[in-house]
Amino acid sequence: MAVDTEGTAAPQDAAESHLTVDELAARAGVTVRTVRFYSARGLLPPPEIGPRRVGRYGFAHLSRLALIEELQHQGLTLAAIERYLSRLPDDLSAHDLAIHRALVASWTPDEAAETTREKLERRAGRSLTDADLDRLAAMNVLERVPGQDAFRVDPALLGLGVQLLDVPVGLETIRAARAVLLEHAGATARELTRLFHDEVWEPYERGELDPERVETMRSLSAHLQPLVVQALVTAFQRALKDELRATYGG
Repeated sequence: MAVDTEGTAAPQDAAESHLTVDELAARAGVTVRTVRFYSARGLLPPPEIGPRRVGRYGFAHLSRLALIEELQHQGLTLAAIERYLSRLPDDLSAHDLAIHRALVASWTPDEAAETTREKLERRAGRSLTDADLDRLAAMNVLERVPGQDAFRVDPALLGLGVQLLDVPVGLETIRAARAVLLEHAGATARELTRLFHDEVWEPYERGELDPERVETMRSLSAHLQPLVVQALVTAFQRALKDELRATYGG
């Protein structure tokens, strides 16, 4: 399992390592026992050790817990989750992990949960202004329930959306960026589906695959979606870094 064995957080997350294990568990919606179990299995990196030898956790731990939860929801065993996490780069930030989780969750049916503003703020870990709510709605993280002081929230996107609230980007830019992502994600999904159909499904229907390959295909199908998501995220991150480097230098 590739974790930071020295227990140090990434630079952008170090200043945010302020959560106790109880606060981390509450924010993640799990028990303290679960946090300690994942830590013992190496699924979570060690906390920073603060005053009085108290462990302090940050957004990277919170995002990793959310990713583990989503992979479990996809049906992966702990051993499979360990393999998945071990393939991720060691220097992934909380934002990177949140993106992985959001994309993995996008393969599951929508399960928007209805909640009050008070509960939403508690889960977000901060007060939310009306402008914040407008930005979260533009990111498709939530929608207002008509006639009520309540919201339908996509739990898979909430953590990422809250972290993006402090990015100085206007509503129209958020909407435009989302439109670009949806357009290209749709094209990628269609092309991957075509490849799978032409190269795997049609030979299977024609009976051209031997029994061993059929079982391999069935096993692959059960775990294909998280693997495809991981490949897409990694490719996108590398492509984005190359574009930024070409545009701004460095």
